[in-house]
Amino acid sequence: MAEKADKSGGSVPKEGWHVVVVDDDDLFRESLEQNLVDAGFRVTTFPDGPSALSAFAGDQEPDLVLLDWKMPAMNGIEVLRRLREISRDVPVIFLTVLSEQIYEEAALLGGAVDFVEKSRSFAILLKRIELIVGGTKKASTVRRGIDGEDPDFLSIGFMKLWPASHRCTWRDVEIPLTISEFQIVHAMARRAGKNVSYREIYDLVRGEGFSAGQGPEGFRQNVRTFIKRIRQKFRDADSDFDAIVNYPGFGYRWRSDDG
Repeated sequence: MAEKADKSGGSVPKEGWHVVVVDDDDLFRESLEQNLVDAGFRVTTFPDGPSALSAFAGDQEPDLVLLDWKMPAMNGIEVLRRLREISRDVPVIFLTVLSEQIYEEAALLGGAVDFVEKSRSFAILLKRIELIVGGTKKASTVRRGIDGEDPDFLSIGFMKLWPASHRCTWRDVEIPLTISEFQIVHAMARRAGKNVSYREIYDLVRGEGFSAGQGPEGFRQNVRTFIKRIRQKFRDADSDFDAIVNYPGFGYRWRSDDG
């Protein structure tokens, strides 16, 4: 992760993007900060969770948080939990030495949008950041309708989706999807009645060809974790929700007759 960012490629412009790094490893934190600055980001760093949360409770409004898991004062999953308690929906990527799938699943279930091992190259991390923050920035610049809503939305049965703002409602009840969860729901809804493979769903979140989990098909468990969390959020609004159907051995589909 210490190598310099390649600034020669055609990456998405990042002027104004504010990234917060929370990590107790001084050398790693400083190296990552320099790489991010070289790549065009505005960066703020914190050596522990309490100091970061104190800033979040004030006027810190970052576009993304890069969060270490193993820290002495407060571990990363607790930082994430408290961050969500103060109603911050800023995207969080765990950046950690932990590689076991159980940690990745816990991070995703806790509301993180990604989980990247520190051994991965900075180029991979940069791509993850661009996929996540890039979508958020595009949403904020889309033209608004007269009533303040996004002018374009997808309506299917009881669900409405506003792609620009990543907003979702079911039976007019707001569904609090993360950016990654929204991307999955949007992709399946656009192809309602058609099967979407595990690989296609995983690529939406992690980028094409990214590998994770045990063995060549290990990514399937990550997809199942995403779908489980998405289903639960819809069922919190409607206990009879059954629009997401599993196609055994292949993937999932959004029912075309959900309402």
